[in-house]
Amino acid sequence: MPTVKVDGQEIEVPAGATVLQACELAGKEIPRFCYHERLSIAGNCRMCLVEVKPGPPKPQASCALPATEGQEIRTDSEMVKKAREGVMEFLLINHPLDCPICDQGGECDLQDQSMAYGRGATRYDENKRAVTEKYMGPLIKTTMTRCIHCTRCVRFSEEIAGVDEIGALYRGENMQITTYLEHAAKHELSANVIDLCPVGALTSRPYAYEARPWELKKTLGIDVMDAMGANIRIDSRGREVLRALPRINDDVNEEWLSDKSRYAVDGLTRRRLDKVWIRKKGKLEVATWDEAFQKIKAAKPGKDIAAVYGDLLDCETMFAAKALLGAMGSTLIEGRQTGMTYDTSNLAAVNFNTTLAEIENADAVLIVGSQIRHEAPLLNVRLRKAAKRGAKVFIVGPEWETTYPATFLGNDLGVLNSLSSDVTDAFTKAERPAIILGGAALGRGALGKAFALAKEWNVVKDGWNGFNSLHFSASRMGGLMLGLAQKGGMADLVAAKPKVLLALGADEVDFAKFPDALKVFIGHHGDKGAHAADIILPAAAYTEKAGTYVNIEGRVQRSEKAVFAPGDAREDWTILRALADALGVTVGFDSFDQLRAAMFADTPALATEGLADLGGELPAGGGDASGVIEAYPVADFYMTNAICRASPTMQRCSEELLHGEDLAEAAE
Repeated sequence: MPTVKVDGQEIEVPAGATVLQACELAGKEIPRFCYHERLSIAGNCRMCLVEVKPGPPKPQASCALPATEGQEIRTDSEMVKKAREGVMEFLLINHPLDCPICDQGGECDLQDQSMAYGRGATRYDENKRAVTEKYMGPLIKTTMTRCIHCTRCVRFSEEIAGVDEIGALYRGENMQITTYLEHAAKHELSANVIDLCPVGALTSRPYAYEARPWELKKTLGIDVMDAMGANIRIDSRGREVLRALPRINDDVNEEWLSDKSRYAVDGLTRRRLDKVWIRKKGKLEVATWDEAFQKIKAAKPGKDIAAVYGDLLDCETMFAAKALLGAMGSTLIEGRQTGMTYDTSNLAAVNFNTTLAEIENADAVLIVGSQIRHEAPLLNVRLRKAAKRGAKVFIVGPEWETTYPATFLGNDLGVLNSLSSDVTDAFTKAERPAIILGGAALGRGALGKAFALAKEWNVVKDGWNGFNSLHFSASRMGGLMLGLAQKGGMADLVAAKPKVLLALGADEVDFAKFPDALKVFIGHHGDKGAHAADIILPAAAYTEKAGTYVNIEGRVQRSEKAVFAPGDAREDWTILRALADALGVTVGFDSFDQLRAAMFADTPALATEGLADLGGELPAGGGDASGVIEAYPVADFYMTNAICRASPTMQRCSEELLHGEDLAEAAE
């Protein structure tokens, strides 16, 4: 490890580190615009200048200079100070300085660094250049006159997202950043360039002119739009959530967020259920909580009560439902709404065992029945890293546009019974082989064959477990850990013919299969479930309650309450607790703390944040796989749940980016 001096402080730095990284290890702040820890080095903003000896007697860009033995680095000399002032003065020659009307104001790197490192005045009085606006789609608002050509957005699109949609035209003063033929950026991670942009050139179109950062309350939350469990920050003002931003968590989402997770929040204020409704003579009418509870009681459910939990539910709500049904003598609770069935007795068999961070180190990957870009966009980023390191990727299922080299083996699951020599050679020689089973494969009973292949290829070994199931519902792993699954899936509930069916935010259920049941919908949006319900009890969305969520890798995470639910809506567990009183049973908790304590006692793995130890060896498996994967479970990436379907932004993304519809805009 080389030893260098930074402002007189001697430190050891890792081999291969840059001078900028050495300065940061010494606790020195180095200004930068183009440099980013997760992107390649461009070295084109020149803001990170430092003085280095031995070397030429001039400032040098620290981001592109390797740290070597014996270097003396100065970050605070007069030469460095003057050089940074000069760079900042050059950057501001053509910048419009329209901070008061810029959406980036208050959280802008250029603002902060010009205050800290700029001269405070300019010596240039020529006319500033202007650049025509570029269209980058419904999510990204552009003001390209502000662009300082840091190329972060270009490098993100090429290196992280793997979609070459943004690039540079022309040279020198005429250089412009734009999308190809000014088409919309269509990939699932496009809006991350807004966070990366250090100036106000790329800002959020749906959030434009909504609020200033100092007006917002910031709450730590967990994303529920897919099963990745991305860490987010929920920004709210009053009772309204205005935006969701990613939080850094290298084990889960790094610092990225899918467009759906970021922008579906405007659906939280639309189509909301804020009153109790009861269906009378085929028509829903406003009612009171007491009337609703009395009608449920009048059905005399007893053991004949069942529950279906939705894709966005927290563990506390699911446990409260389990406690209520248990007190009634029923165990009929299920979350696989579309009828999917697979063995849930061994949690290791339905978990993403490799973990999200470690899948980057796989050297051979077999994906069966998953369109990963739609089901888990952030996992696709990890797989792209593995492919860039040389991993061979094979996919069984209908073809989709990957962002890395991959070989499609067809959409017939029978191909797993006699794989080609290319596939078998790649996996028998691989040190870290991985299998990923998606919903389309799990629902068609491919687990047995996958277990057999895992054993044949030695996928599970010391220090490596390459067997993975990929869910696309935020509630799935939490529900399975709580033991809320029927052996026959939804078919068991249908066969039981319950008198009362509780739909806990469950909008994807075929309610026609329960013609004789009293259907009680406990949820937050007037979507498919509410349309089929006999009784509607308004509940809280994920931003309106504290909760525990478990992601695909069995990572237990907590989310905090950001805002209050609208109108008469209540947190789900309080509704179930009040329903228990109405039905004359005891559930064992009266407060949220008591509920959590009971849940931890029932399922100790949920008590500790972090990766849960799901243990257990994989079953031996066996048998041949059969069936054809006609389509993947996620048909429309932007319309997967009730919140998305209520979101104007997601509706527009679906129409424009997926279905190619042109949307006319009024002139401003």
